[in-house]
Amino acid sequence: MPRLFTAIEIGRDAALSLSFLRGGLTSARWIDPENYHLTLRFIGDVEARVADEIVAALDRIERAPFDIALQGLGAFGSKKPHSIYASVAPSPALERLQNEVDRAVRRVGLPADARKFVPHVTLARLRHPKAEDVARYLTARGDFRTSPFPVARFVLFSSKDSVGGGPYVLEEAFALREPAMRGGRTPAVASAAHPWR
Repeated sequence: MPRLFTAIEIGRDAALSLSFLRGGLTSARWIDPENYHLTLRFIGDVEARVADEIVAALDRIERAPFDIALQGLGAFGSKKPHSIYASVAPSPALERLQNEVDRAVRRVGLPADARKFVPHVTLARLRHPKAEDVARYLTARGDFRTSPFPVARFVLFSSKDSVGGGPYVLEEAFALREPAMRGGRTPAVASAAHPWR
């Protein structure tokens, strides 16, 4: 039974900029740069039949490509920080894509995600940090930002049941494209092999 989530991959230059933020917190377990991503919707453990229905539903999404940029750092867990992340600059196109992904997953019969969508890229998980150390780390890097990078697809990842941070397996990729005219269209699914079958 695969544990699934949808995400946007991080552009190479942005990932390199993020990798330079590693270090400076002894309590941090840093995410490997190849595992950086922006989660659109956590799906969780599902049966193989449901996973196939999710893939079919996601393949019907039609959204034009867009650009996003990373801007600023933050920590989840105000009194007891548990992770460090890079924020995403406001993007209506990203919000629309996330809403459509969420609707597609709910149409398959899964419940709505109880968590509010906060677009971010997790950089590190924290273990028993001192709040003042985290605040100092964030303050020193408060002007972090990347150049905009293109989002031409979103993906479906699977992961093992762990505390997070990868490794993740790319199961499917869905190309973003302008909404097609009514009639025939080319499938957007980029891969066809499913380990859960």
